[in-house]
Amino acid sequence: MSDINNYTLINCVDLKMNLKIFFTWWNRQTFGTFLKTLFFGKFVGKDELGNKYYKDKSDRRWVIYSNNIEATRITSDWFLWMHYTVDKIPSGKEKKFSWQKKHLENKTGTKESYRPTKIKKNDQQKKYESWK
Repeated sequence: MSDINNYTLINCVDLKMNLKIFFTWWNRQTFGTFLKTLFFGKFVGKDELGNKYYKDKSDRRWVIYSNNIEATRITSDWFLWMHYTVDKIPSGKEKKFSWQKKHLENKTGTKESYRPTKIKKNDQQKKYESWK
């Protein structure tokens, strides 16, 4: 194998290939994605969450997630690149504005999800009358 394919192989599976990828898709990648990355993928970058991004000769782009396969774990810079909005590969050194927040994944269904405070009936008077 050439040096590029060896580099891709190391980045693709981190030398931890096991039987899980043959039978389940929720363990980072499927066997088909592994083969596509091995033979056709060119490693283009990695984000701060550990996700690895690849493309092939025809400019098809894909991601291999570091932990849970969750689409909201893709940062905004890489999201733009993945969806062909920008062609420049994010370097992580782009200037951020003071009003921009750090990327967070979707927390719905977890203990960290947003829960608004409930308004009690006695706390606020209605601006309308209910029908009887």
